Amino acid sequence: MHTERHISLTLRDVDDSDLDAVLRLNESAVPAVSSIDLSQMRWFAANAAYFRVVERDNGVAAFLIGMRPGTDYASPNYRWFCDSYEDFGYIDRIAVADTARRQGLATMMYRDFENSLPIEVRDLTCEVNIEPPNESSMRFHEDFGFERVASQTIDGGAKEVALLVKGLSA
Repeated sequence: MHTERHISLTLRDVDDSDLDAVLRLNESAVPAVSSIDLSQMRWFAANAAYFRVVERDNGVAAFLIGMRPGTDYASPNYRWFCDSYEDFGYIDRIAVADTARRQGLATMMYRDFENSLPIEVRDLTCEVNIEPPNESSMRFHEDFGFERVASQTIDGGAKEVALLVKGLSA
């Protein structure tokens, strides 16, 4: 006998009680995302323009942190976009739990972040590692409509990233 299991998904703003789980998810995704500590995660919760989680069966299955220009944030990739674009939505980091991959959560979160941006914002931006390579992320971003506009070496030469932009239509 086959039984179907209903999976409950909720996309919602991050809550302080989520931060430990979000941090664990972030750290499990290194080097695709940069390692951070709990105080930095709290800073994002207080300062990011967008910080939402996907809750699945009462646990955090994914999160996305998005920034807008004008935030006092020292990330070299964010700073590059601030210097190069007047207005944009910047995806600082996203992570999806291993058990929730290939289920559309990243696409759902990217679309939600896009939809949260003011109508006049024309560009969605992010970066993807070239070295060490993150081929699955690069394919995802290309399929989503991102194009490489530049690259830069960061972390004292330990990492090279492709800087990506997706034009948004009005």
